[in-house]
Amino acid sequence: MVRPMRVVLAFFVWCSVAVPAWAVEEQCQAFGVNAQLPALTNRQLEQGTTLLCNLGYAALVSTVSHGPLWAAEHLRANDLAAAADLPRKGHFYADPRWPGGAALSDYRRTKPYDRGHMAPSGDQPTLQAQQETYALSNIVPQASVLNKGIWARMEHKVRLLAEREGELYVVTGPAFHLRPIAMQGHDHVYVPSSVWKAVYSPTRGRAGVYVCKNRPVHPHCDQVSVQTLIRNTGVDPFPAVPAQVKAQVWHLPSP
Repeated sequence: MVRPMRVVLAFFVWCSVAVPAWAVEEQCQAFGVNAQLPALTNRQLEQGTTLLCNLGYAALVSTVSHGPLWAAEHLRANDLAAAADLPRKGHFYADPRWPGGAALSDYRRTKPYDRGHMAPSGDQPTLQAQQETYALSNIVPQASVLNKGIWARMEHKVRLLAEREGELYVVTGPAFHLRPIAMQGHDHVYVPSSVWKAVYSPTRGRAGVYVCKNRPVHPHCDQVSVQTLIRNTGVDPFPAVPAQVKAQVWHLPSP
């Protein structure tokens, strides 16, 4: 359910700004191709989900995994130019809009895992939008060597690609393939077996997906089609994109 409130952290003080429900819904839809946000094709994933809207991204969160199932962005070249001039800083916080979410204590003493952003702070053109990416509703446990290494380089390559293309739609999320699913913290936050980032260029009409193993030793990333991602994760990042585009792999820049 979309909640008609956006809560932001500024100077460590919470301020609530009420906005009409229709405005929040419209803001969320803008992050999807043709105003269609990612869809869950696996009905089992729908349990306990809530859609959260932010200035720079939308996220679908789960009280089962205690984290996001996806985070959707619409990257534009002019916004990324502003983001490049912005100092990178922020403070992690539990999202007050999401009572079933993770707590800061769930991410204490959790080596070898970091607090891994799904929508990157480096994509955001304002301090407020950047701070909103530090909500735990946008975070999953991510192997430190992956988070600070090939994943960070891949995020940078996607920003460069968006600058060249003019705009990109990007959806990022976790996958949980290992059984039993690893968990951490008092709230039993799910630890992904892999993390993925789907990229669509409306200019080219092409799409591709990075999939990275979330492991603390020698993490590796592959590239697959959107069709393969949907089959393996139950998440369709781009419901409005034609099936033939989803079936082909757009080979994205190597990180």
